[in-house]
Amino acid sequence: MIITGGRILTMAGTEWENGTIEVRQGKIADMWEGPVDGTRIREGETLLRVDGAWVMPGLIEAHCHMGITEEKKGMEGDDCNENVEPVTPWLRAIDAINTMDAAFDDAVRAGITSAMIGPGSSNVVGGQFAFLKTRGRCIDDLIVKAPAAMKVAFGENPKVNYSGQGKSPVTRMAIAGMLREELFKARQYLQKKESGSSDFVEDFRMEPWVPVLKGEIPLKAHVHRVDDIFTAIRIAKEFGLAMTLDHCSEGHMVAERLAQEGFPAIVGPDFSSRSKIEVQNLAFKTVGVLNLAGVRTAVTTDHPVSLIQSLPLCAGMAVKAGLPFEEGLRAVTVNPAVICGVSDRVGTLEIGKDADIAVFDGNPMEISTKTLYTIIDGNIVYDAENA
Repeated sequence: MIITGGRILTMAGTEWENGTIEVRQGKIADMWEGPVDGTRIREGETLLRVDGAWVMPGLIEAHCHMGITEEKKGMEGDDCNENVEPVTPWLRAIDAINTMDAAFDDAVRAGITSAMIGPGSSNVVGGQFAFLKTRGRCIDDLIVKAPAAMKVAFGENPKVNYSGQGKSPVTRMAIAGMLREELFKARQYLQKKESGSSDFVEDFRMEPWVPVLKGEIPLKAHVHRVDDIFTAIRIAKEFGLAMTLDHCSEGHMVAERLAQEGFPAIVGPDFSSRSKIEVQNLAFKTVGVLNLAGVRTAVTTDHPVSLIQSLPLCAGMAVKAGLPFEEGLRAVTVNPAVICGVSDRVGTLEIGKDADIAVFDGNPMEISTKTLYTIIDGNIVYDAENA
């Protein structure tokens, strides 16, 4: 495939008003400024002329529950929380995500080519997230990275869920204490495993912590309030763990300090209502304030809390509230790729990376903009003319 004539925004520092991308075997094989020379078109190669369109990396949702909390299906389609046991690190999102959920089609139509999907926040430890492409029927074919993160949650959600059951945790102290206890046991497990002890026995419930403790994947921390944000940071630092601050609704109140701590933030869903006490201070300005302070930021819909197809509009609202324009585009492309640990494959248009490409008739952060083509692994999975 050759895509030519569009305004190419690589999100890697290069922008061409009229450029060309050549795709072979699902990867970006070549890129250059200017039109395509007819002699470069190989027999059987698809030629997409997209004159004047915006050609970008496929958009990335850094935190959602697409396919694991299905739309309109009630309890039967809700596999987001195993909310009868507060610590469940061995659960794998890939065992519950239904790729036939209509949200996947909505994502593709919006130019979203990949997403970080996993359990919700009812548990202190919810289980393992996976980073997936957004088109295909067999989930095993969509996996870019799994496990990609370990979900943990602080604050209101675990408190409300377990206080209703009359068991711990019912306080923020218990949430932190239970997570510390679990991490302490996991660290002992790893130390014994690596020591070569003859009495070491592999434990299915402890093994999921190994990549976390080795720094291969981060904790994915549900945190809204300032106090919960700093409790998460305190625990991550105690155990030397990588972590993402997901939601981070009050991050703008402590932006300078968060920049010093060095953990990235995935902000949102700001299109949702202030339905809980812990989100009373959510605002579209949060992304911009954090970015200005030096925190790497992405935006999230938290689908289905707000709809997956609103992702580029969330970035647009953040720009309206003060986030620089270029950073708005970065918040749905390269930044989530880096934060999710998959920037070697997606997030920018560069030679050798996956040919995940979105073509828009204008700025995707504007509500009237249409997706013309969505391309995943070099295949056209959405064509507006034939939709």
